[in-house]
Amino acid sequence: MLKQGLSQRLVQKLSPQQIQFIKLLQVTSIEMEMRIQEEMEENPALEEGKDDHVSIEEYLEKGDEAVKPETDGENQPPEEDLQLEDYLQEDEPYDFRTRQQTYSSDEEDKWETPIVQLNSLTDYLYEQVGMFSLDELTAKICIHLIGSLDENGYLTRPLPALQDDLAFRNNLEVSIEQLENALQYIQKLDPPGVGARDLKECLLLQLKRLSINPAVKHAIRIIQDYFEEFTRKHFDKLSQRLHLGEEQLKEAFLVISKLNPKPGDTQTTGKSAYIIPDFMLTVTEDEHIEIDLNTRNTPDLKVSPTYRNILKEFIVKQKSKTGSKDVKEAIQFMKAKIDSAQWFIDAVQQRQVTLLKTMHCIAEKQKQFFFSEGDEKQLKPMILKDVADVIQMDISTVSRVANSKYVQTNFGIYPLKFFFSEGISTDSGEEVSNREVKKILAELIEAEDKKSPLSDDRLSEILNEKGYNIARRTVAKYREQLHLPVARLRKTL
Repeated sequence: MLKQGLSQRLVQKLSPQQIQFIKLLQVTSIEMEMRIQEEMEENPALEEGKDDHVSIEEYLEKGDEAVKPETDGENQPPEEDLQLEDYLQEDEPYDFRTRQQTYSSDEEDKWETPIVQLNSLTDYLYEQVGMFSLDELTAKICIHLIGSLDENGYLTRPLPALQDDLAFRNNLEVSIEQLENALQYIQKLDPPGVGARDLKECLLLQLKRLSINPAVKHAIRIIQDYFEEFTRKHFDKLSQRLHLGEEQLKEAFLVISKLNPKPGDTQTTGKSAYIIPDFMLTVTEDEHIEIDLNTRNTPDLKVSPTYRNILKEFIVKQKSKTGSKDVKEAIQFMKAKIDSAQWFIDAVQQRQVTLLKTMHCIAEKQKQFFFSEGDEKQLKPMILKDVADVIQMDISTVSRVANSKYVQTNFGIYPLKFFFSEGISTDSGEEVSNREVKKILAELIEAEDKKSPLSDDRLSEILNEKGYNIARRTVAKYREQLHLPVARLRKTL
């Protein structure tokens, strides 16, 4: 049975402007430059141009008042009425610079110069295949196999599956033997080890390219016949089964340690190998922190004066009753484009202000780290909420700022996420960053006797002796985050 009724609900929804601001906030400097170019291509009312009405410094000092129109709210016309004054004010509130001039021509070298991207691994292999004298079918199979390699250079799909792919996609009927033959050509390419189907084959492919000597021969036999014992570092078993002394086994392991388990990493896969920082942080001689926002590739934006003049002519026509229905539609179209341009400029300005506020807060809380030129032991415990409370923004906003953003200092480039860490209590009751504990943990493991590595239990005991209240399972978690293996796998001859 259908019923009708009235109900009242309070629902919070994001406006289009807020959604646009959120999307801009989480992109990097390079992505921001591309986003601006896209917007300028789509919206003719948005164009490059300088205007010094409102700078970021004024915005930071005065807040929203810096960009509010100086009009009397009581005399504002209804929102749906089209008024010429709304678009043609001499001091257009949205026609501000979206770029902070944070560098001069003498300071351009402060920022990292983008480097041209290298060829992808796939392109690099395609070029090499062309050097073989292959028949047409084998060449097509090789091209397909190269396209099936993963980012590490491995062929992870089984040959029968690749056989089906060639039949369905390329209408090629090939045998497993033909696939094996083509794969042998791929495995002859550089970097050594590419085209392997697993780690064992990858290491063997690299070993067989080395100059043969006793150490290489022993290394080949270890990988080929005793791979499981090798991965578990059962040195005693390997020594007995291969009839090798400690020095001979050590030389063989030294050869294996120089091999690359991920040959595809030696060639970039189409992504930039360099980081473009979003901030430049410098510490002056009087221990004052200066922060600049990287806007060198971001153009100044404003609403097009030409578009305003055209809108003015149409509105005059409408007021003089000489305009037609087409004139009204043109006014509405241009109004939408101008509104969109104004919203975008405002969102860009808000993004820059939010980025600077967040970075200033992080720098203030972690100033001892910057004063000590990167000593991780000087990092203070800090979570997203700590920054959000200071700048009076939501935690999700701070999270978006910290995501994929980098700051350049005179001692290195750091992701903003690096400065956020949980706290651990010491015996004295002081809260220290878990990064400090990780640093000490890494130092303990580096200094340990590799013939008898420290277990997680022993590491926990040592840290507790140093005053850090930390359990064995926490040590194991931090060790894994540092990409350090368990004690058994750290053992060496």
